[in-house]
Amino acid sequence: MRGDLSGTGFEGSAALAAARYPDLTQETPDAIHPPLFSNILRWTETGTRRDRALTHGRNNPARVTTGRDDMGEFGFKGNGHSFGRPASLPLGVLQDTRYPDPRVESLDPRFKARQGNAGIERIATGFRWAEGPVYFPAGGYLLWSDIPNNRIMRWLEDDGHVSVFRTDSHYANGNTRDREGRLVTCEHDSRRVTRTEADGRITVLMDRHLGKRLNSPNDVVVASDGAIWFTDPGYGIDGPYEGHTAEAELPRQVYRLDPVRGEATVVADDFTRPNGLAFSPDESRLYIVDSGLTHGGPAHIRVFDVKGGKLSGGRVFADGFAPGLTDGLRTDADGNVWCSMGWADPAEDGVRCYAPDGDLIGKVHLPETCANLCFGGRRGHRLFMAASSSVYALYLNMTGASRPG
Repeated sequence: MRGDLSGTGFEGSAALAAARYPDLTQETPDAIHPPLFSNILRWTETGTRRDRALTHGRNNPARVTTGRDDMGEFGFKGNGHSFGRPASLPLGVLQDTRYPDPRVESLDPRFKARQGNAGIERIATGFRWAEGPVYFPAGGYLLWSDIPNNRIMRWLEDDGHVSVFRTDSHYANGNTRDREGRLVTCEHDSRRVTRTEADGRITVLMDRHLGKRLNSPNDVVVASDGAIWFTDPGYGIDGPYEGHTAEAELPRQVYRLDPVRGEATVVADDFTRPNGLAFSPDESRLYIVDSGLTHGGPAHIRVFDVKGGKLSGGRVFADGFAPGLTDGLRTDADGNVWCSMGWADPAEDGVRCYAPDGDLIGKVHLPETCANLCFGGRRGHRLFMAASSSVYALYLNMTGASRPG
């Protein structure tokens, strides 16, 4: 049961109203554009070039110029309702924050992550669909994908500077780092998994299986032995917004790429749409999201036992996301599973935290649908959340698992 958030600015008031996916201002028939996974906002269609709403420095409010005269103080007004984000999204701690931040909600005494004098901060905004965050401690920066804008972004922790890390990213989605600190990326448009070398060269790790093209790799983790595990649900070939329209040549599967032989094996093939994945801290378990609700399937997290590069089991670890869904996930040092949440009740937008036994023990409420997350910061106790058009951060009283996955 959700705690009492009245008077905090979260409970649905305009103070924290934001453009949410799916965009309720669009009235396209469901058969043409299913509303559940329609991550297109009408106000973005008036955009200019890549830095239109990009903010450089943490003290500059990022202003979104809509080019419309029907935008009220808190977004598009139609049929007596207000939808969408304010015309201006300030950076920093969210409006009306009071310590302890009630948007960080404890549901169980085992949830010890809340830092009493820390609040949720918006550190960057102005993107079409933020995904795949990964933190690089050696450089003190966060990378994430802005998929529809075909770029990877970078935020410097020292001064809050935001810049384009890579343009023409091939509609990159999930990112992680390997044991040598190199960027590993899932690319929708090119339908491949790549690694960025220390000198900037890009190495293609995998783009085919059994002679057939991958669908569009989505999320990726790297195990301590260097093996690369990734999901291939095919969202990037469902249409032109996050890639291009194409027919799937392979089932929607989960793969393990052997670091020594360079050979790939299918480790799971019974998902509707395999999505985010993460290892437990000791790598004895692998958690995998099935976001198949977008295509008539389930919305849950499954957990597998890992041994010898193979998976067994596969029971449902966490359910109860529908009519919304979860997308990306990571684990903390205590083995808790943190996952994104959105696409349904605005009061549930954000992040959920599950104990290793599957009990829901905590929530982080955001004003936007959350797609993915990672732990980072110099000491590993900062949670970064890629949520629709913005990236949020929260200091915690715990650290993420030492491994990126």
